[in-house]
Amino acid sequence: MADARAFAESGADLELVGIQKRYPGFTAIEQVDLHIPAGSFFALLGPSGCGKTTTLRLVAGLEDPSAGRILIGSKDVTNLRPHRRPVNTVFQSYALFPHMSVLENVAFGLRRRKIGDPVAKAHEALKLVELDHVSDRKPAQLSGGQQQRVALARAVVNRPALLLLDEPLGALDLKLRRQMQHELKDIQQEVGLTFLHVTHDQEEAMTMADTVAVMNRGRIEQMGAPEELYELPRTVFVANFLGQSNLFAVEVAGGSDTAIHTSLNGSRITVPRSRSERDSGTITVGVRPEKLRLHASEPAADPAVNVLGPGRITDVSFIGVSTQYTVEAPEFGSVQVFAQNVEAGPGASLGQEVWLSWFAEHTFGLADDTLDTGALTTDFSTRAIATQAKLAG
Repeated sequence: MADARAFAESGADLELVGIQKRYPGFTAIEQVDLHIPAGSFFALLGPSGCGKTTTLRLVAGLEDPSAGRILIGSKDVTNLRPHRRPVNTVFQSYALFPHMSVLENVAFGLRRRKIGDPVAKAHEALKLVELDHVSDRKPAQLSGGQQQRVALARAVVNRPALLLLDEPLGALDLKLRRQMQHELKDIQQEVGLTFLHVTHDQEEAMTMADTVAVMNRGRIEQMGAPEELYELPRTVFVANFLGQSNLFAVEVAGGSDTAIHTSLNGSRITVPRSRSERDSGTITVGVRPEKLRLHASEPAADPAVNVLGPGRITDVSFIGVSTQYTVEAPEFGSVQVFAQNVEAGPGASLGQEVWLSWFAEHTFGLADDTLDTGALTTDFSTRAIATQAKLAG
């Protein structure tokens, strides 16, 4: 790849202070306070209508906040027009101009801003994404992945301190999307820019981002490293949105300095105190499906292991790398188990009676009991090509 330093400045930090966004009849962003360090790859993750795209548009200057401040590199840009901000955006639709060549697309913003030597700079950006050899082609002559890399080159060539990615891989097929995930991460590490990536795809966020913020109903529900959010969710929403979870409403029955002992209809479930948000009354505890093991007979008692059963397998789904089982019983409801296929074919059969076990250290305790499934549904998106022209100034 080309020397990234030839056309990319070092990234700047982004800070959102008390950001709110209200529209007639509803509030899109309730309250967001956020600091993204310079040079990091940060993902805003959440379902449609949670406020993530609105947040990105506020940072880009395409929307004005109802309250709060936006700082890039410690400079307040809240009232600056989009083309005055050190920001560029890559859209899901690529927003390439179909009548222009690849080279002309990449050089477009430079020419609009009267930056010197736009053609040479455009070639350098295309070398970074390894597409300089197709610089004379039109976008329609490229694959979806190539078009997305051209869109990335056009954004990076403007030397933004902050690059915004709005569902950039959503239009690609699964195999190409996974390839582009790794390429985007590699490019970000090379150029050293600050990336703010908006997505509803949990795998995409966890694969690429250093830090993930899960948004729900206009607020950040939880933020941290991908492995932290996955292994130790704090709320029902995060536990269910970021992967799958088996959740149980249990009664705290006692404990020690290091563990909380709970009862689920007579079955003991232990959760480490350090992994639980609450320690009294009725609480919600959970465990990820891949942490569970199936047993044909009741396992021997072990204080370090939680056991449920017996239950009956009501569904078996073979998906290649693993088999997914649904186990049901009146005492604990429906439980999902993901078993890696280390041998040929499923290890248990439909209708079989089984027990479930997992290490107590893999249990987590949540801060809430229920999930409000209401969601914001209004989409304030605009046509991407028109927005791109606006950003170019």
